[in-house]
Amino acid sequence: MKIKDLFVIVGIIGIVLMMIIPIPIFLIDLLLIMNISLALMILLVAMNTKEALDFSIFPTILLITTLFRLALSVSTTRSILTHAEAGEVIATFGSWVGGGAVAIGFIVFLILVVVQFIVITKGSERVAEVAARFTLDAMPGKQMSIDADLNSGLINEQQARERRSKIEREADFYGSMDGASKFVKGDAIATIIIMIINLIGGFIVGMAMHGMSFGDSLETFSILTIGDGLVAQIPALLISTAAGMIVTRAASDGNLADDLTGQLFRYPKMLYVAAGTIAILGLTPIGILSTWPFAIAIAVGAYYMQRRFDRQQVEDEMMVEEQQIEEVRSPESVISLLQVDPIEFEFGYGLIPLADTTQGGDLLDRIIMIRRQCALELGLVVPVIRIRDNIQLKPNEYVIKIKGNTVARGDLLLNHYLAMSPGFEDDSVTGIETTEPAFGLPAIWIDEATKERAELSGYTVVDPPSVVATHLTEIIKRHAHELIGRQETKLLIDNVKESYPALVEELIPSILTVGDVQKVLSKLLKEKVSIRDLVTIFESLADHGQYTKDHDILTEYVRQSLSRQITQQFSPGGDMLRVITVGPQLEKKIAESVQQSDTGSYIALDPVSTQQIYQRLGEHVNRQIQSGQQPIVLASPTIRMYLRQILERTMQEVPVLSYSELEPNIEVQSIGVVNL
Repeated sequence: MKIKDLFVIVGIIGIVLMMIIPIPIFLIDLLLIMNISLALMILLVAMNTKEALDFSIFPTILLITTLFRLALSVSTTRSILTHAEAGEVIATFGSWVGGGAVAIGFIVFLILVVVQFIVITKGSERVAEVAARFTLDAMPGKQMSIDADLNSGLINEQQARERRSKIEREADFYGSMDGASKFVKGDAIATIIIMIINLIGGFIVGMAMHGMSFGDSLETFSILTIGDGLVAQIPALLISTAAGMIVTRAASDGNLADDLTGQLFRYPKMLYVAAGTIAILGLTPIGILSTWPFAIAIAVGAYYMQRRFDRQQVEDEMMVEEQQIEEVRSPESVISLLQVDPIEFEFGYGLIPLADTTQGGDLLDRIIMIRRQCALELGLVVPVIRIRDNIQLKPNEYVIKIKGNTVARGDLLLNHYLAMSPGFEDDSVTGIETTEPAFGLPAIWIDEATKERAELSGYTVVDPPSVVATHLTEIIKRHAHELIGRQETKLLIDNVKESYPALVEELIPSILTVGDVQKVLSKLLKEKVSIRDLVTIFESLADHGQYTKDHDILTEYVRQSLSRQITQQFSPGGDMLRVITVGPQLEKKIAESVQQSDTGSYIALDPVSTQQIYQRLGEHVNRQIQSGQQPIVLASPTIRMYLRQILERTMQEVPVLSYSELEPNIEVQSIGVVNL
């Protein structure tokens, strides 16, 4: 057994023996001074504690010190009643605090008891009770948070074990403090009872056993009782204050002094207001001699604190600049340059008002609406669009980039409107000729005065922000298949898994990988087929993914499962669909040109036949466009994807459907047949 262990055991046994065995008066004085010193040490430790767990032994110390004070009270009571004295410490406190007047000392003692019992002890008990309750209620959530961080790899097993241990210790500590606070309350009650016993019992014993007169007995035992109560109550008040500090302290990076000066005096300008208020108070009968010194001291302190804060702010800014310079100089800083934004919108300095909200620009709000529109129409979560000005561009020019590469550009004239002709020209509507950037239609820029005349003439008139929004929306739709990668696919899968866990668990990864699903979704988006109905898509992949891993074939199966969606997409009315059909000779030619490889099948058509397909299909497509209708090509399910591959380069905007992708109730009208 170590010496310190033996010392603690002897001390605890000694405290118990003090209640039974009489002790000399000189030893009582030493123990009373020790009690006050111990209480002061506990208060100082509590003030410098950052977290409650740093002083986790406090509930046990609270019990030991309370027992020590009660043992001292028993010993001093025995000495007071037996010898009519209890040492110099008690006598000094009894006569010095009251200033020689027993009544004043008695009143001071009662005030101390009331302050400790009603204010500090009651408040500490309530705070400890609430803290214990909330700590226990928060334990499951904290445990789940630790498990989530461990599963995601943010912390390792050792860190998780340390966090769990800390949570358990917090629950134990606040639970112990809830019970230990009752010791302080009981100690205050016991002090009052002991005081009454000493006063009444001492008065009787003084006259009966010591032969004192009524006045001498009353004065002697009143002074001893008050001194005994004060000597016991002052350490109790210090420890009660320490208990209140422990349970009311939140976790912080500093001790009480740091937090007090750092938070209470955080706003020096408010101290000027306080100084001014106190100075004005000095103009009242209170007098300036009592108020202005404090006002001046507060104002001077605020001045120096403001200077210190300004100096600290400058130092922080310089430190940040130095860190940035060091980061640029370090070899690792090059890694940040490798980051490529999925979508970028850059514009010249003349178009800054479009994005500047102080100048009435609403481009940011429009981009938010574009992302919402793409989510509804395509089922794709569009990445954050990076917006920046570029002095290398022309003042009125803008460019749209996908993964760092320019895919579209255009010019805007602010304070003008873009007018597109309805098919016939009105000579009275004049402006700057241009091309509508989204669809390549001929248009003109007109001013505010010409806008009303153009609208009356049937022109479609839009403002510059709408031109940009339309162009950006079409570019996103056209390149949506490039914006969905494995990470984006994983997010979509996780979203479906929340509502359909069985479907996702069956499909991934036992049947298909995330990469397989991503390729199918990309092929659908490339042909502008919405992937919003992921449940149907996953159901189809789960059904057919067991038999083939060919992404093209899986995409065809998915398209067939989305027949209702595809039918409504190309025939909003749902009654009739006008299409360009593929003749049997062309279908046979394409089917015979299909080649198989290890990675799947592909079309190997000779250049002459390919050119004939372009020429004859182009005639029908132009005829449909001139009549104001969208050209749609209809083929058999076996060759649809191969025909799509043939038309991908020259007629990418022409949709190619198969009979299996149309609902049975839709009426199909053939307006032309393409044959070789």
